[in-house]
Amino acid sequence: MSSVNPADRQPASTDEVLPERVAELAGELTEAQDQTRRQRLARQVAHLGDRSGQATRRGFRSGRDAAWQRLQAGTEAAVRRVRPATAVAQRRASATGAAARKGAETSSSVVWRGVRASGQWLTAQVLAMAPKIPIRDLATLQAQHPGLDTEQLAEALIVGAARASGGVGAAVGAAAAVPFMPTAPIEIGVETMALVGIELKLIAELHEVYGMPAPGSAPQRMIAYVGSWADRRGVRVTTSGLALAIGSPLRRKLERRLLAKASKSALALAPLLTGAAAGALIDYRETRKLGHVIRDDLRKRGSIPGTIVRG
Repeated sequence: MSSVNPADRQPASTDEVLPERVAELAGELTEAQDQTRRQRLARQVAHLGDRSGQATRRGFRSGRDAAWQRLQAGTEAAVRRVRPATAVAQRRASATGAAARKGAETSSSVVWRGVRASGQWLTAQVLAMAPKIPIRDLATLQAQHPGLDTEQLAEALIVGAARASGGVGAAVGAAAAVPFMPTAPIEIGVETMALVGIELKLIAELHEVYGMPAPGSAPQRMIAYVGSWADRRGVRVTTSGLALAIGSPLRRKLERRLLAKASKSALALAPLLTGAAAGALIDYRETRKLGHVIRDDLRKRGSIPGTIVRG
């Protein structure tokens, strides 16, 4: 597996490099047995998020400055129009109130569109990242964890993935131990992608352990595991397959899941290192919980007559 430093790469755009690099880091983090190596890899996730944030900072500041200038101009104009409470002033106040309400509605609409855009961006990034995540087959897993039976191997994978997630939360929180920065959404997005990548790898490898890998080509299998991540259960194979087209119920569910996970990732950006502890704990527990949910579902399906479980 490549260990190229992200600083050495010069991609055409941030959106092009993120899926590949985050998938690579998620794979290395999950497989790392040494805590020092996990910490180093987790810091690379934080570094990648910081670089992505810097790439958008100038554009953000330009937009922020322009918005601030418009706000100041509007405020100064409003102050100049203040008059004693006459009938004319009352009518103007009424009109101003109506305009303010309209402005509030518009602001809410803008915020909602921003949230939706964030969810759609995260979804596109995760779908691009998923096929690039390195997945170990059963033989490789057994060779790397000799002497473990099916249940012990599954638990080892869950613990390893949880530690990797906790390391990412701690590293991103430590890197953000400064006053909240306006580019934080970028850092949150990168952290969320890394956590999802770790969990997708865990889900795929649990399917391998229980002898129920998703069918199809490698990209098709990973899309199926994305659906499993969104549904919080093992892969269900149907004649119609898994639909992740734009506007489909599953894709909308994926967007909601990603936004919910991103909101939890935001805790890692709290100042003074408090976010590092919170992020590490929350991410560790969330990944461990998901692993147990998927494992329990696969275990139940494996007990159904006619279901073949290898290992």
